[in-house]
Amino acid sequence: QVQLVESGGGLVQPGGSLRLSCVMSGFTSNLYAIGWFRQAPGKEREGVSCFSVSDTNTYYSDSVKGRFTISRDNAKNTVYLQMGGLKPEDTGLYYCAAQDGGASMKAENYEYWGQGTQVTVSS
Repeated sequence: QVQLVESGGGLVQPGGSLRLSCVMSGFTSNLYAIGWFRQAPGKEREGVSCFSVSDTNTYYSDSVKGRFTISRDNAKNTVYLQMGGLKPEDTGLYYCAAQDGGASMKAENYEYWGQGTQVTVSS
C-alpha cells in the first residue's frame, strides 16, 4: 500500500511563491509516475505537472509552464512542486498522486492519492 502526504500549502499574495511537498511511503518501488493535480471549487481536477520515475522528462500544463517546477529527492522519498508567480486562478486543493504506469496528466490514470493541501492566492 502506498501512502502520500502533501504539505506546504497556505495563503499567499499574487506574485508570491510556495513549495509543496509530497512524502511517499509504502511499496514505492513499484511506482513509475508521480503527478501533481489541483481542484478548484466547482471545477474538475486538473493535471498540473508530472514525471516518470524512469527518466528525467517532466511535463507541465500550459497554465503553469514557466512558473512551476516539479522535482524529487529520492533519498527522502519526496516530490516537490515549486510554485512561483502565483495567480488567483492557481487557488485550489493540490494533490499528489502516483501510479505504476507512464507519466500522465489525466487524473483517472492514477491509483494512489494524498489528502491534498490547500493553496489560496489572494491579496
